[in-house]
Amino acid sequence: MRRLLVINPNTSASVSGLLQTHVQAASGPQVRVRTVTARFGAPYISDEASYAVAGHATLDAWAAALVKPDGGPHEAPDAVLIGCFGDPGLLALRESSAVPVTGLAEAAFIEAARHGRFAIVTGGERWGPMLERLAQALGHAPLLAGIHKVAPTGAQLAADPLAASALLGQACRDAQRHWGVQAVILGGAGLAGMAAAIQPALDVPVIDSVLAGARWALCPQAPPARRGTPGFDVAWFNVSPELAALGTQGATP
Repeated sequence: MRRLLVINPNTSASVSGLLQTHVQAASGPQVRVRTVTARFGAPYISDEASYAVAGHATLDAWAAALVKPDGGPHEAPDAVLIGCFGDPGLLALRESSAVPVTGLAEAAFIEAARHGRFAIVTGGERWGPMLERLAQALGHAPLLAGIHKVAPTGAQLAADPLAASALLGQACRDAQRHWGVQAVILGGAGLAGMAAAIQPALDVPVIDSVLAGARWALCPQAPPARRGTPGFDVAWFNVSPELAALGTQGATP
């Protein structure tokens, strides 16, 4: 049985539950999905400050997930998925992990790009520049036609799925019409499962970022990890014991 570790970079247990349910359903019975929640940070990542803290929280949650409460090692995952549409800590975790790592946004970009030019529909006004920067860093900016942001945050949308479906459906139709794209990404952990209800109203694929993440993380063609054992190439000070334990031993501050 394969093992997938999902990291929720915010502190919301309800978002972790949503990720666990949808990623496990998408992965099937031959995959054991384990979702862990950030031990500090914001309940919802909505701006540059909460995004920056979430990168640290992602690394911390990953380090903690590698050990059991009694100090022994957990079974190593076969892949890691960062369960946030924005992928905080992605490049740092990929550098440090001994298994493939992706995030909801990167996985959705990869899937959408197979169809051609794509647009993003997501919740939260401040996400635009952050997602544009991420697409640029990951090499997907040329095919990203635009980002349609709705005013409610992902957390607010998840709290009222019926209203969210109507609002997001219209946003997806507007994005397709305005940019003439070949795919639309519905981005956000809190929006998991909503793309299926919206899809019949569009004649291009509506990509659920959570399901895209599950598919990529366990894909046989996922790029291999860059190191043989998990760890960091620096020593850490005044961080969690689990994070410090993965730092280079004997390095000077």
